[in-house]
Amino acid sequence: MASSDSASDRPDDPVTPHATPILDDQGRLTYVGDDGRRYVIGLPPELDEQSVERLMQALRGGVGLFQQIEQLSRRWLQVVSGPELDGPAALALLLTTLETALEDDLEPGPP
Repeated sequence: MASSDSASDRPDDPVTPHATPILDDQGRLTYVGDDGRRYVIGLPPELDEQSVERLMQALRGGVGLFQQIEQLSRRWLQVVSGPELDGPAALALLLTTLETALEDDLEPGPP
């Protein structure tokens, strides 16, 4: 879960990361959004430095794949957006559909 540095400035629409997350000078995992603002990613407090480093490696490893997803999403938005479905509605549909399609994969399985 990400939030801007100021809770009152929080945008209503999702913000696409513009850069790979980094640890800031206060040790928080942050990223710069495509809106130019820095966002803090809320991490569970029990994560130690090694766990954060493993997380950072995984995020860096997924940058290329994320860029592919972003390009495909932009293409999809171009195809479906029009008079019947404006851009913001198409984006909301895309994100909601992806969340619904993928949320079952995130459910914890039996121990």
